[in-house]
Amino acid sequence: MSAEPFQVRVADEDIDDVRARLRRTRWPEAETVGDWSQGLPLAYAQELCRGWAEDYDFGFADRLNVFPQFRQEIDGLGIHYVHLRSPEPDAFPLVITHGWPGSVLEFLDILGPLTDPRAHGGDPADAFHVVAPSLPGYGWSEKPSEVGWGVQKIATAWDQLMVSLGYERYGAQGGDWGSAVSGALGEVARERVAGVHVNMAAAPQGQFEDETDEEREGAQAAAEFRRTGQGYSGQQGTRPQTLGYGLTDSPAGQAAWIAEKFWAWTDNNGHPEDAVTRQQLLDAISAYWFTASATSSARLYWESFRSFGDLVTAPSGISVYPRDIIRPSRRQAELKYTDLRWFERLPRGGHFAAMEQPASLVEQIRGFFRLVR
Repeated sequence: MSAEPFQVRVADEDIDDVRARLRRTRWPEAETVGDWSQGLPLAYAQELCRGWAEDYDFGFADRLNVFPQFRQEIDGLGIHYVHLRSPEPDAFPLVITHGWPGSVLEFLDILGPLTDPRAHGGDPADAFHVVAPSLPGYGWSEKPSEVGWGVQKIATAWDQLMVSLGYERYGAQGGDWGSAVSGALGEVARERVAGVHVNMAAAPQGQFEDETDEEREGAQAAAEFRRTGQGYSGQQGTRPQTLGYGLTDSPAGQAAWIAEKFWAWTDNNGHPEDAVTRQQLLDAISAYWFTASATSSARLYWESFRSFGDLVTAPSGISVYPRDIIRPSRRQAELKYTDLRWFERLPRGGHFAAMEQPASLVEQIRGFFRLVR
């Protein structure tokens, strides 16, 4: 397998097109409630889209192109990845995987500290060589044209990628879909994966007679998510093609579909921009719009949603952020992660930990991998 250098390019005509589409948006009427319970409020949707068209710098490509990127064909599909080698000779290889509605852009603030801790006030013994691929059908990886690119196949592809880069022993890290892929990677490449760290651990609630306060709180959050927050995954998991027509044609629709998740899943005080900057939010949305990947990314739900329940037997570490979608207790996590060596609950942060709390996530990754590297 040969890797080709890659850089993200955004054509001026594509920027002109999205600006024109945003200015022509046909808006619905406002919500009939005074909160977000019916979805993204009209006033904020209009302000976000106005900012995207008028104020945003469309510089997400430049922000990503600071880092070395490549495209490599694996099992017939072009896989895009960032590959940042550490200056430290004893750095440990690490593959980190994003989820939905994420991309490799969410790792911009952790790549430097992970690869060069000496330059960021850390211990050089914690250095990593980092590989951050775009999931198939996401970002700048190619879109599968046939069924089969589920979590297991992605994990096998990631192992092939790491071996092709010369890494015969490495770690895996991820959140959201990245947690499922990382867990599967520990199974398909047992002899090479030293450990798996996740910042979203989908674990069963279990049956315990002495339920703790954190387990009750987690159960309540899970019940509320099932009641009000799971519609997106039902649609993406059953009819991704139908959903994709509207999101691929309307930048306002794509923006609202993603921005609402940043409100629901981040540690904020009622507004998504309490947790991430508007630039970060528009970077995330732009990654989907300019790659037209609303449909192809949603298909992973159709392919593999049940994979979140698979057992993980590799040495594992879990970091639980208080506003994440799923927040298990340690004993709940052990029902799925059978060799759990690191478990910590953090005071701040949500689903997008690498963006919301990058320093915290870096320390969590370092801490776990000190045990297994």
